[in-house]
Amino acid sequence: MNTIENCPICQSKQLTNHLHCVDDTVSRETFPITKCEKCGFLFTNNIPKNEEIGKYYQSEEYISHSNSSKGLFNKLYKLVRSITLKQKVNLLGKEMGALLEFGSGTGELLAACQEKGWRCIGVEPEEKARKQARKNHKLELTETSEKIELAENSIDRIMLWHVLEHIPNLQETLANFKNWLKKEGELLIAVPNHKSWDAKYFQENWAAYDVPRHLYHFDKNSMSTLLRQHNLEITKIKPMWFDAFYVSMLSEKIKSGQKKLLKGTIIGLLSNLRALFGNQEFSSQIFIIRHKKGK
Repeated sequence: MNTIENCPICQSKQLTNHLHCVDDTVSRETFPITKCEKCGFLFTNNIPKNEEIGKYYQSEEYISHSNSSKGLFNKLYKLVRSITLKQKVNLLGKEMGALLEFGSGTGELLAACQEKGWRCIGVEPEEKARKQARKNHKLELTETSEKIELAENSIDRIMLWHVLEHIPNLQETLANFKNWLKKEGELLIAVPNHKSWDAKYFQENWAAYDVPRHLYHFDKNSMSTLLRQHNLEITKIKPMWFDAFYVSMLSEKIKSGQKKLLKGTIIGLLSNLRALFGNQEFSSQIFIIRHKKGK
């Protein structure tokens, strides 16, 4: 295991234990969530080494890689994915160009973008997911970004849908995005938000902590701080409405050991309503990002 002694964003050593979460998907191991007292960033600590992390993704419940339709949660996930697919494509805009997706999973979104007219490049480290993308969509995804040659200022859109929280080399990755992205291009990053009402309600049982696969736990402030270090800025924030429901259903199962779908649905609805009409934040957010003007 790797113990992190400096904040991944501000490098401060002023760290405290925030929560302890159990890996409910694979190992049943407990991992601490550490808080940086200087900038407020949360991150998973005592994380598996790079050569060990793969085994923590080996589960049929990890639907973005398995593409399984077994079980109600997986069916719900795939139903919502089919609904939101068009919305995500539309977020890219009408002018087609070069598109890079990090964490393409089994390739459904990238295939839809390619059909729309985008010139697509996909990166997916999980071999099983790459095979599914090849079989189902004839997509040849690359294992790592190091295996593709991208010129500076060559990509119109870069998108990561619930992926940035998985990437170990956070600062290097953002530096690469800044280098690859065209001056008028956009970077779209969707991540869970630990300041949402459902996250506060479930605490250590909040499914979107998803230790140890989720290495980082973002909110608007920490995302803004990270982006400023790379001369990038948020131009728009959009909610992911369905995430509160799905995450709350999973969280109820973690908390009680039972699939309390109705209660999970009610909590997800309350979370969205509190974000929409109250002083709360959404369960997951899409950050639309550009180069800082003049940078």
